[in-house]
Amino acid sequence: MTTERELELETPDGEWLALTLPDGRLNPEAVGWCRQPLRDTRLDPRPGVRSKAGRWGRTKRWEYWGVITPDHVVTITVSSLEYAAVHQVWVLDRRTGAEIDQPALVPLAGAVELPATLGEGSAHARTRQLDIAIDETPAGTRLRARTERVQVDLVAQRPDGHECLAVVVPWSPTRFQYTVKDVARPVRGRLSVDGRTHDVSALDSWAVLDHGRGRWPYRITWNWGAGSGRVDGEVVGLQVGGRWTVGTGSTENALLVDGRLHKISEELAWQYDIDHPRGLWRVSGERVQATLRPWHVRTARTNAVLVASQTVQAFGDWAGWALDDTGRRVRLDGLVGWAEEARQRW
Repeated sequence: MTTERELELETPDGEWLALTLPDGRLNPEAVGWCRQPLRDTRLDPRPGVRSKAGRWGRTKRWEYWGVITPDHVVTITVSSLEYAAVHQVWVLDRRTGAEIDQPALVPLAGAVELPATLGEGSAHARTRQLDIAIDETPAGTRLRARTERVQVDLVAQRPDGHECLAVVVPWSPTRFQYTVKDVARPVRGRLSVDGRTHDVSALDSWAVLDHGRGRWPYRITWNWGAGSGRVDGEVVGLQVGGRWTVGTGSTENALLVDGRLHKISEELAWQYDIDHPRGLWRVSGERVQATLRPWHVRTARTNAVLVASQTVQAFGDWAGWALDDTGRRVRLDGLVGWAEEARQRW
């Protein structure tokens, strides 16, 4: 177990807690976690202040949404890596196993708009291959995407009192990551694939957000897992991660029960065979014993000189348990989601 500080969104003098100092370096007072997104996550130095933030090319910004319905999986990515923008719309037909993948790689991070702070603006990506728009609305987060074969118009609802996990992970004053992992968001709307429209019901469809803003090492490997669903009459969400946070004093592990976040402050052990990813993925610790049984595995590779990545993402059903903050054992059986290993050179 580690000791992590729960952050207050406001400073004692009434200002919003800022992720960075005026020169762009990490604000030490922002290291920790909170139940709602920080309100000031600007990465750029303030006007008139000389930058001490580090080398160009280390700043990474992204919005990733994963949606699972009874019939489909949809993932939407809008990202800027400074020297490139990487976007993607990916759809899986769960009945047939057929995938539709539409990536777009734009040099020098063109054709992308990302807000400095979550909820303070829209995220847009537009290329010849795809058009993505992510907007906050009173009903929730609206996800729209269009490719030659796919049209997405969904709303990830945010129920009253719904909490998320926001974490600041420090490697150094000039290398750090701010992440928001928001699981178990009911989602509704429409998905059209090859001209056929599918209604998406919030009763049995779930959205998960990975929001990232930070400055990264050139090479990194991470594990990430998420699950959402209803178990024993409660809405349950599971958020687990590993490898990339080791040694930082921060973790990205949590349990969500009926909108209330229960922080799990320990590095979890991951067990899986990357050469046989259709086998079981196990995540374990003092407060978590969870196993993902995959029903589909997606492998993605990118190799564009400066940017290279390899991701193995197993989609499936979770089983096991996690302890909430009172010590109550919460069943995870039947949650839908994924577990992944990602290796980045960026």
